[in-house]
Amino acid sequence: MITEKTAFHDITDELKAALQKENLTEYWNSLTDIQRNEWVCWTTMAKQQATRDKRLKRAIEEMLDGDKTPCCWPGCPHRRPNAAKWFK
Repeated sequence: MITEKTAFHDITDELKAALQKENLTEYWNSLTDIQRNEWVCWTTMAKQQATRDKRLKRAIEEMLDGDKTPCCWPGCPHRRPNAAKWFK
């Protein structure tokens, strides 16, 4: 069973399905609430569906490589007010 708890965001059905498909449930559950939150925020912040799809694909690839958070992401602006300056 996938841990759905994150610091601020709910896991999306798309991310949950992708994690299960790639057998990343155990890896996902080993992440901290904050790390899971960063993945959910990063994959859902994009305005266009095409971008969200690309980020979801990249998230799975990076997690398969053992990454704990998205590369080159300033952090969830909902959790870290000082990261909000990177978003309009």
